[in-house]
Amino acid sequence: MAKQTKSVLGRGIEALITMEDLNTGGSSSINEVELSKIEANHDQPRSVFDREALEELAASIKTLGLVQPITLREIQPDKYQIISGERRFRASLLAGLTSVPAYVKKASDENVMEMALIENIQREDLNAIEIALAFQTLIEKHNLTQEKLSERIGKKRATIANFLRVLKLPAEIQMGLKDKKIDMGHAKSLLSMEDPSTQLMVYEQILEYGFSVRRTEEIIKELNNPESTDIPDTAVPKKARQKTPEEYDLLKNQLASFLGAKVLLSCNDKGAGKISIAFENEKELQRILQIFDSIKNNS
Repeated sequence: MAKQTKSVLGRGIEALITMEDLNTGGSSSINEVELSKIEANHDQPRSVFDREALEELAASIKTLGLVQPITLREIQPDKYQIISGERRFRASLLAGLTSVPAYVKKASDENVMEMALIENIQREDLNAIEIALAFQTLIEKHNLTQEKLSERIGKKRATIANFLRVLKLPAEIQMGLKDKKIDMGHAKSLLSMEDPSTQLMVYEQILEYGFSVRRTEEIIKELNNPESTDIPDTAVPKKARQKTPEEYDLLKNQLASFLGAKVLLSCNDKGAGKISIAFENEKELQRILQIFDSIKNNS
């Protein structure tokens, strides 16, 4: 059998893994494989398959057939597992096909996941949480360091580290990242805060007001550096400096309820801090100002 030509997956793609690096083998010819003989790979990184998109692809396959073959490995005689192309496999089932064109390769369990991860990243088919979980699985399952994983898949170690860090965010924020309600820029900003409740508070404001990554960074900078405010320590009563985080949350919620607006409240150990009131537009700002005016007039 002729040796497979080393094809670089290209930087970005170029520095990833060559087919020889993955120890794959077999002919490059396309085989027609019955769908009943194919099974999905439960360890593959992609976990979300949009039903509407699958139905659109199935309709296209009904008309044009499967244009791009899927990639399989033989796990038993006449039994195959998907390396890449599960979305096309599912759409082919929906389209009523009984067989699909496929490349059949030899690959170890470790390499199957790497290949699936690379293909999905190249096609931008994975969300940030799926990528992070795939990185974590490869590291834990195959006892790799971040540096070794970086070498194997051609991603910078810092990139891998950033994806792994998002798994430390509260579950609600991870779901928002998975559903693309926020992007990695927002997530990285939220990670600069250690308190999960504060992360969630800022996350809710991002969703409600559509804050950009830059605006989110500004808000978090203010929250992380309350000592930079101009409030003198002597202006804060001693009793206020002794308040617990729970009491500050209560004060923040009471103020938010009174104003009918989102309120950010931060305070340092000495009692100095800052209150920020969010408004969605000029009309909302005028409403809040009218509340303050009414307080002033009634005082």
